[in-house]
Amino acid sequence: MDRRKFVKTAGAGVAASAAIAAPAIAQSQPKISWRLTSSYPKSLDTLFGISTQLAKRVAEATDGNFQIQVFSAGEIVPALNALDSVQNGTVECSHTLSSFYIGKDPAFAFETTLPFGMNMRQQNAWLYAGGGLELCRNFMKTYNCYTIPSGNTGAQMGGWYRKEIKSLEDLKGLKMRIAGLGGTIMARLGVIPQQLAGGDIYPALERGTLDAVEFSGPFDDEKLGFQRVAKYYYYPGFWEGCANVSFIVNLDKWNGLPASYRAILEAACAEANTLCMAKYDNGNPDALVRLIQSGAELRGFPQDVMRAAFKEAQEVYADFAAKNPNFKTFYDSWLPYWKKEQLWFRIAELPFDAFNAQMVGQMR
Repeated sequence: MDRRKFVKTAGAGVAASAAIAAPAIAQSQPKISWRLTSSYPKSLDTLFGISTQLAKRVAEATDGNFQIQVFSAGEIVPALNALDSVQNGTVECSHTLSSFYIGKDPAFAFETTLPFGMNMRQQNAWLYAGGGLELCRNFMKTYNCYTIPSGNTGAQMGGWYRKEIKSLEDLKGLKMRIAGLGGTIMARLGVIPQQLAGGDIYPALERGTLDAVEFSGPFDDEKLGFQRVAKYYYYPGFWEGCANVSFIVNLDKWNGLPASYRAILEAACAEANTLCMAKYDNGNPDALVRLIQSGAELRGFPQDVMRAAFKEAQEVYADFAAKNPNFKTFYDSWLPYWKKEQLWFRIAELPFDAFNAQMVGQMR
């Protein structure tokens, strides 16, 4: 074949291939712009930070074609309206705790955690491998939403109190900011629970509208400044042995995404879940030391408080399961899984952790 004819023919073939391939690539990587509303203020670089981290990773993985604009609590909708704004399509997605919405249905608590529930590893095991996430997604469909685990606080503290809690009696009449089913349990112990968004808690505590607050752990609590107006810092936060943060997407928007974008979102959420916990585990120890050095007085809850709260929790769950079919569906899966996890952790994890904690206290 003539050399010039060959080059011309080959060039035409390459051009034709490119013309065929280019539209296919463009179709698989369409330009999409979403808005994400967080339930957290920008000052919380952990819980708000998972949103910016996710948006950054999604943009990188799609060569900038999938952009998620992040808004803090109150910039578009109030912190506790995040689910509604996704459900009705005001925004495409949000980062929030599903337990904020137990007023709609107590079954919302399961995706976040239950009082005296699982720790972060156990919760992830139930969600990812024990069927929990499938239950959550089936439930969320009724709210026109799709959900993905996307962050976790780990075990939380029991909060800040203006006065010492020496016995169960000291809880009576206490006005306390506490969210989720923890508020339901504490109410049965005589506490007056109030649910406030993160950015609204400090002013209420400072004005004396609240006697006590719980939010998260030392790393976040220090940023919110609670130690300046309430000096007694209690542990453990038995209502949140962990708190799974949900990335909630409008179901129609989720179904409309290319499969590659859905896979990228799932992967970015898994990464955010890991990084969020790592940041807390890294920051909480140092923050706790600083809080104590600044005058915070660390206290453990009295045993009568812990035992009474545990008893009330079991009664609340049994009552909800008897009256609420959604709650029962979750509880029938969750309860045996919780028992199984306690057995394993009691044999291996807890003795290991307890021994290390004992020995480090004896080291110089």
